[in-house]
Amino acid sequence: MVEERMGDCWSYTKDQFDNLEKHTQWGIDFVEKYTKFVKERSEIETNYAKQIRNLSKKYQPKKNSREEEESKYTFCRAFLTSLNELNDYAGQHEVIAENLTSQIITELSRYLQDLKAERKSHFHDGRKAQQHIESSWKQLETCKRRFERDCKEADRAQQYFERMDADINVTKADVEKARQQAQVRHQMAADSKSEYSSYLQKFNQEQNDHYFTIIPNIFQKLQDMEERRIDRIGVCMKTFADVDRQVLPIVGKCLDGMTKAAESIEPKTDSKQVVESYKSGFEPPGDVEFEDYGQAMKRTVSETSLSNSKEAREKPAGKSKGKLWPFIKNKNKLSLKLITLNSHVRNLIEGSGPEDFSHLPPEQRRKKLQGKIDELNKDIQKEMDQRDALTKMRDVYVKNPQMGDPASVDPRLSEISQNIEKLQFETQKFEGWLAEVEERMPSKSDTNRRSGLYETQNNTTVSNNCAQDRERPLSSPDGSYTEEQNSETQVKANINPIPPTTSTPEFDDEFDDEETLPTIGTCKALYPFEGHNEGTIAVAEGELLYVIEEDKGDGWTRVRRNEDEEGYVPSSYVEVFLETNAKVFGCSGAFFPRPVVKE
Repeated sequence: MVEERMGDCWSYTKDQFDNLEKHTQWGIDFVEKYTKFVKERSEIETNYAKQIRNLSKKYQPKKNSREEEESKYTFCRAFLTSLNELNDYAGQHEVIAENLTSQIITELSRYLQDLKAERKSHFHDGRKAQQHIESSWKQLETCKRRFERDCKEADRAQQYFERMDADINVTKADVEKARQQAQVRHQMAADSKSEYSSYLQKFNQEQNDHYFTIIPNIFQKLQDMEERRIDRIGVCMKTFADVDRQVLPIVGKCLDGMTKAAESIEPKTDSKQVVESYKSGFEPPGDVEFEDYGQAMKRTVSETSLSNSKEAREKPAGKSKGKLWPFIKNKNKLSLKLITLNSHVRNLIEGSGPEDFSHLPPEQRRKKLQGKIDELNKDIQKEMDQRDALTKMRDVYVKNPQMGDPASVDPRLSEISQNIEKLQFETQKFEGWLAEVEERMPSKSDTNRRSGLYETQNNTTVSNNCAQDRERPLSSPDGSYTEEQNSETQVKANINPIPPTTSTPEFDDEFDDEETLPTIGTCKALYPFEGHNEGTIAVAEGELLYVIEEDKGDGWTRVRRNEDEEGYVPSSYVEVFLETNAKVFGCSGAFFPRPVVKE
């Protein structure tokens, strides 16, 4: 009846106590194995998120690097957005790891402790019941053996009494004694029988309770425990999937952000940005004039040529045979130009150069100067904000002396004022340079060539593009492109400009046959010039000289005293008188006619 009431339960396995014990232990081992599995999955998610974050950080633009400048391109911004989305994507994997740890690993670890304790308690009760039924069985066997022994003793005593009673030789007293002994044995047998019967009934009841009540109840508890364990495993497996499912919307948003960033790439905008970034502001060279060598005429260099026509005709690849480095015969001019050009390119790549960015083309120089001015204005505003804050603090201290000493703020205010003055001075300096650059740049609405002389600058050397186009010295003595400009510089410089110099490369016979340049006018020295540097010529005040190459914006004019003496003098030191048919040159194709200065 009990088995029918319990149905399909573990009561049918009441004789399989040891096997059930092994099965429940295997169930606990399985929970431990699943917990270990989830823990390893959590570690994988954590490590994966860490690697993704490191990858995103590795390719993030570095501060003050070229990668920051590249952010103006749409594809670079898209890549940066993708890196940020990838970083958020890594964060979702960290969320997965955290949820796996808190919702599964921690819960299962706590449940395992309770499960082991419950299982131990149930099997302890089962072993106790098993020991009790075994002890009752042993006592029943003892009663049974005692009853058997007493019965045998009673039979022997009865047989002995009957022999004594039948023997005529035995006294009456012996017979009476044998009779009493037999009665005692029969009484003992009767007592043993009664005890055995009573204990047997008791054992049968205990055995019935053991196999139909106690053990089934224990097994039922074990069955409930096992079913709860299995149910908990199922819940954890579902949670395992839900943890991933919960982050899918955010992961989807991250992927959508990457897709949107990719769709925001605009090739045409980036190509226009290249033009905006690298346009120099120079005008392209004009047509090369035809020079008729069939007529006897004074040859002059074409105003639109990058070099003289013979150079362009004989050495199109850059090996010109005309003007060499200023009046230094048998010098390898090509090597010097390559060295100087490499120095210029290196300066551009490394970001080094003069403070006024004169090594850059006009348009790029204008942008750099404007950016520098903006930075200085931000710094000035920051300092002014600090000054205002400290001023308010000092006013508070004046009104409430207990809060602080007003004099303690004065040193800091003085320091900030000095910083503001320095920054304002720097701003004025860069604004002056910017104004000069904008003045020199051709106007977009002006269709005609801009005319007029370039303003003579103090300590000026040839700009890079102008020098390359006209075969003039490519750099200053240190190999860099410099154009130190000062807003207070006058036409008459008090300090002698530094003329271009050169190293002495190997002799090259290709440049030995330099042709003498024709004169294009005359000039009068306004000031004495000693001309100590190589490539220059000394002049006395009031001396008249021939002009063979006028100032091309670098502050130097090439003159000749006689057939053997020629060199460069500062343009601000002489007054030039050009011939009416003389040609004038611009810079990199920008041709600006120079007015004839009459005495």
